[in-house]
Amino acid sequence: MQGDGARRRWSLGPAGGADWSFPWSSSGAPHQAAEELVAELLSAALQARRRRDETEFGRCMKVLARGQGLREAVDRALLDALNRHVTLAWQRGWQPADLVRLVDRRLEARHVRLVTDAVAAEMRAYAAPTVDDRWLDQLTAVGATVWWRRDEEYLRDDGDRTALVACVLRVVHLLATLPPLERLCPVPGTARRTGGPRGGAVDERVLARVRALLAKAESTEFEAEAETFTAAAQSLMARHSIDAALLAARTAGQRGGGQGGAGRPEGRRLGVDAPYEGPKAMLLDVIASANRCRSVWSRHFGFATVLGFPADLAAVEMLFTSLLVQATTAMRLAGARRDGSGRSRTRSFRQSFLAAYAQRIGERLREATGQAVREAAADTGRDLLPVLAAREAAVEARVEELFPTLTMVGAGAISNREGWISGRAAADRAILDVYGKITQGGR
Repeated sequence: MQGDGARRRWSLGPAGGADWSFPWSSSGAPHQAAEELVAELLSAALQARRRRDETEFGRCMKVLARGQGLREAVDRALLDALNRHVTLAWQRGWQPADLVRLVDRRLEARHVRLVTDAVAAEMRAYAAPTVDDRWLDQLTAVGATVWWRRDEEYLRDDGDRTALVACVLRVVHLLATLPPLERLCPVPGTARRTGGPRGGAVDERVLARVRALLAKAESTEFEAEAETFTAAAQSLMARHSIDAALLAARTAGQRGGGQGGAGRPEGRRLGVDAPYEGPKAMLLDVIASANRCRSVWSRHFGFATVLGFPADLAAVEMLFTSLLVQATTAMRLAGARRDGSGRSRTRSFRQSFLAAYAQRIGERLREATGQAVREAAADTGRDLLPVLAAREAAVEARVEELFPTLTMVGAGAISNREGWISGRAAADRAILDVYGKITQGGR
């Protein structure tokens, strides 16, 4: 490749071998020429990646990795590219957990480490008061912390410079091709935290108790104990959600607001991983519906967007995580399946198992939700339906706002009767008669 006459030149040799030369003209500054050359190489590499030209991509990558005198310029360019594309991802609606999840889904562990460090590096540009709490929670969850002294240190090559450059280029290419997503919270640099809780914010003490109960439900070998722990957790969160709705309604009434309460519905994205994504998305949907939320599945990206008020969202996330663990454990204990000819029927069995489990859990949760509302109404001496209906209407309006072209899709055919029956039985064993006798009250 040549440019600007004899000003600079790089070559790969007849077979892409290590024959690199960089003669700089006396009229041009070597530093500036190196920066321009690296920029051209990066652009050429990304274009080659975009058109799936692995030969050209490999050539550009090798020059960037091994070009004599280019290392510092290459490091600066790679760091700048990562920073710019992470910033662009925020502007397109992506959040830290979204990026890490997608890179993990599409690439490898080293790419996940790199994008996590790039997120940590980019976040240094924002003062903490201008970053939404939900954003900060995700940074903690994915482990995005600055552990290095100089930025070049997180471009660790472990002795393989070519592999490092290839890793960065693949991450940058993925970030550069991200489509826009629905914006669920303010981007860094625009939020202004007041120090007070958001409308309907969740009590961390309640969350801690719920997590402890669900952990016990997942770890016990006895079904009766798992039922008791899960029921206690659901009861605790359900009553907390109703209390939050009542408090928000009273606050809104004092300010002249409507029945639905202060604040707007929020959203969070939850991973829905292979295999059996369809039944897993169905399970999430029925849990969301029972907790006055809505779930929108984005299969291509491996997540669902759940919309609702904070207390309800917290209940959905924790219940989905726990019930998925319990369902997966029960499904695996059921073992493999083969037909009369010895051919494997395990996949269809498990697909049907999880679909039936999701349907039955939905039925049980709807029953439990109605019972919870009746008990809370008796305790408070007021009709809760207008308050809860207003909140559900607010959630529906938020769905329409963020997903105006949303379409409904079927859950797919059930092809294994044995799996269906087994899945419903497993759901019955995870009974959610959650508003009955709980000795450790959550009210």
